[in-house]
Formats: sequence, structure tokens, C-alpha cells
Amino acid sequence: MPELPEVETTLRGIKPWICGHIVQQVQIHNRHLRWPVPDSLAKILTGQRLQELRRRGKYLLFDFPPGTMLVHLGMSGSLRLTESTAPLRKHDHLQWTFENGSSLRLEDPRRFGCVLFTTDPFSHPLLKSLGPEPFSSTFNGNWLYQQAARRRVAVKILIMDHRVVTGVGNIYACEALFNAGIDPRRPCNRISEQRYQRLAMVICSTLEQAIRAGGTTLRDFHQADGRPGYFTQLLQVYGRNQQACLCCEQPIRQVVIGQRSSYYCPGCQK
Repeated sequence: MPELPEVETTLRGIKPWICGHIVQQVQIHNRHLRWPVPDSLAKILTGQRLQELRRRGKYLLFDFPPGTMLVHLGMSGSLRLTESTAPLRKHDHLQWTFENGSSLRLEDPRRFGCVLFTTDPFSHPLLKSLGPEPFSSTFNGNWLYQQAARRRVAVKILIMDHRVVTGVGNIYACEALFNAGIDPRRPCNRISEQRYQRLAMVICSTLEQAIRAGGTTLRDFHQADGRPGYFTQLLQVYGRNQQACLCCEQPIRQVVIGQRSSYYCPGCQK
């Protein structure tokens, strides 16, 4: 599913083309996503100027004078810029057309994404419990160490908890733990603060590297212009079960942690 780097890549790809421009038309071809698209969305947004486009965790926030449109890409969704007259694809559910000629389409084959509207985004149930952003000043090793002290779960589950740090999904949790040299199965309350300092820095650097590479394409994700993300070529453990570790040549192992496939190197991660 699209994780933080894919969402950030999408934001950077579409923002220059639509931010500051007026919505000319909203077309809802299928409102049956994870939650129904509001019937009033077209009426609310038509004629309104997009003032800002932001990201919070894996959510995109489109700020208009009446309020904020929340967009989540779910398991398979993507936003792409296109010609307003281009033929619809099978899973194109919404289209926003702007007065400058730019058109934005939401494609979501599995329909686990959402498009909602709120006048107070940060008190919305989907956002109000989110923890700090990985790139914020409040996220650091001390924060992780404090959060871990009260828990006994595996460290991978800790860093994937959106209340602890928002936006770290399965792929990047595996990669960050490998780069930090920490076994993903290790109880989070049995890791030193020094190792958490290293892990916090590595989470940020791993996400930054993925953003620079345009995200990860496994099955569904493409950038706003249709190009795939290239971080797949840089993956060191994720999806590499039984392949030789690029550092120590021991076979990568696959285990299930928190009902998610997890990959690690027994030689490099302790």
C-alpha cells in the first residue's frame, strides 16, 4: 500500500499544478470507497480555490476556504494528473478539474481509500490520534525510548504504531530496522536509549531516501505522472526471503510479526 514516501511523492508531484487554482468541476464516478464520498463534495468545492496542500501521516489535506478535503490512498489508490478529456480508466472514481486546465484523478482498484471533507481536520477521528511526524523536532530516540518503556510488543510493532510515529509502514519499518541493526522481533522495552537514537535517525534517512527515489512500486503505486517509484531497487531485506544479505551474505528470513510479513537478516540484526 502507499506509505509515507509514496504519499509525499504524490504531494510533490501534484502540488505545483493545482495549488492556488480554482476548482472548476468535481466529478464523482463512484462514491463507494472505504467510506462513502460526501454527496455534497462537488457543491462545496466547485468555485473554491485550493489554498494549500499538505500531508499528515499517510493523509493528504487539501485546504479550501470552507474546510479541508482528506484523501487517503488506501491499499492501491493513486492520484494522477491527466487531461480532463482523457478516457476514464476502469477504477477512476473521482476527478477534480481546475480552471488552469489541470485535472486530477483518483484511481483505486480495491476501493480502500477515502475522500472526506471536514471543517476541523486535526480533530477529525482519522487524524487526532496520530503521533509525531518522522521529520518533526518532537520525534527522536528519546521519544521512542519513552514510548517503548511502557510496552512489551516487538519493536517493529512499536514503530508501525501511528500513535508513536505516523507514516512508518511495513516496508520502511523492515528497512529501517535492518539499517539500525535491530532484530524486528526484539521486545521494544529491552532496547537501550542509544539504540533508539540510532533507530530514529535511520527511520528518517530511510524515508528520505525513498522519497528521493520516488517511492516503492511493488504492485500498484505510480507517481502522479505515471512513472514508477524506484526505491524497490534499493530494498535490502523487504521481499528478499532466502536471498543473500547484501552485507553479510546470510539468507534473509521472513517471519510474521503483528500479522504482517517481516524480513530481517539474522547476521546483521540483533
